Amino acid sequence: MSQPLRLGIAGLGTVGIGVVRIIRRHGALLAARTGREVTISAVCARDSSKDRGVSLSDYAWETDAAALAVRDDVDVFVELIGGHEGKAKEAVEAALDAGKDVVTANKALLAIHGQALAERAEAAGRALRYEAAVAGGIPVIKSLTEGLAGNDVTRVMGVMNGSCNYILTRMESAGLSYEEVFAEADGLGYLEADPQLDVGGIDAAHKLAILSSLAFGTQVNFDGIALEGIERVSIDDIHAAADMGYKIKLLGVAQKTGRGLEQRMQPCLVPDTSPLGQLDGGTNMVVLEGDAVGQIVLRGPGAGEGPTASAVMADVCDIARGLTGPVFGVPATTLSRSVPASSDLPAPYYLRMSLQDKPGALARIAAVLGEAGVSIDRMRQYGHEETSAPVLIVTHKTGANALHQALDAMSGTGVLASEPVALRIEEV
Repeated sequence: MSQPLRLGIAGLGTVGIGVVRIIRRHGALLAARTGREVTISAVCARDSSKDRGVSLSDYAWETDAAALAVRDDVDVFVELIGGHEGKAKEAVEAALDAGKDVVTANKALLAIHGQALAERAEAAGRALRYEAAVAGGIPVIKSLTEGLAGNDVTRVMGVMNGSCNYILTRMESAGLSYEEVFAEADGLGYLEADPQLDVGGIDAAHKLAILSSLAFGTQVNFDGIALEGIERVSIDDIHAAADMGYKIKLLGVAQKTGRGLEQRMQPCLVPDTSPLGQLDGGTNMVVLEGDAVGQIVLRGPGAGEGPTASAVMADVCDIARGLTGPVFGVPATTLSRSVPASSDLPAPYYLRMSLQDKPGALARIAAVLGEAGVSIDRMRQYGHEETSAPVLIVTHKTGANALHQALDAMSGTGVLASEPVALRIEEV
């Protein structure tokens, strides 16, 4: 059997300890599957005295991640610190420069610095693997780079943030407001320290940027994603969508168009009978479409100790087997710069607004939509409030530009009692 593959693990939170547990529990199995023993030489975290539920006394301890990254007894640097700047970035760069392979779960680092890190890794002849950075335990990176290598990928779509999916499905099942479920999720520890990373769609958009690069052979372009979070989704929207046979999901979509690369992360309505519509709780789902395979659906846990550590170990095992390859599927120097394209592919839209309770208000709105070329499919009015009337409109298929033109014109009608909410109805 070959020499052991020696790991240095930076970050001993939930995922880091999960990796330690897998290696300790399945050492013989890992060796049988890879042809060499996988061991841990050293670890790194801020507090060496903290009880993490597993003994770490067999491993050397470093307090500086960059020092761990360049140790002579480390072959693979496993970065589980997080964050796109500071210690994580410095340590990954140090590891690559020192001739180490790197495994990371850091989606933000790759979404912001992926191109530069890929060029650095490939120039040094080292592996940079990141299965755990997207969708937790779902092997979506391997699916794109290996299983679908013979396909021209046409669309990537999915629910990639379990916290948002929990909030939206909990609102529906319990009839609670967004604010109530947000507080509940925060109290249960489901949200990041900065909740905007979750509910603002930033976390999911990091993942979408990585998948777009893999799927379409472009440089990672997080800034090119049209981004909208779930903060404006109300319980009224949840109920209205259900009445029409839809569920609301924070949906990421990436596809190549004649105008460039369309990337968007936004709340959308999807049919409640579709795989995405039936996705409840904190589970993730990624839908991949290719010219040869058609559509495949990957579903599973998007976070947690076991699932994410499992993904980290998948990368470690590939390195142990000697499997290498370009970071984003093709050599980094050949990745093209994407041209961001807004979506103007026609789709129906859901509109909710509150109109001032006065004669002709609804006619004014209908006229504005008509002038922009937006046709109304269905319209409902949900009772009256003291001075306003809630109105729900579903359009026929229309382009996003026409819809935005209509929404801009509505602000000048003088009949709006609140800003309209517009959600795309996605075909899945």
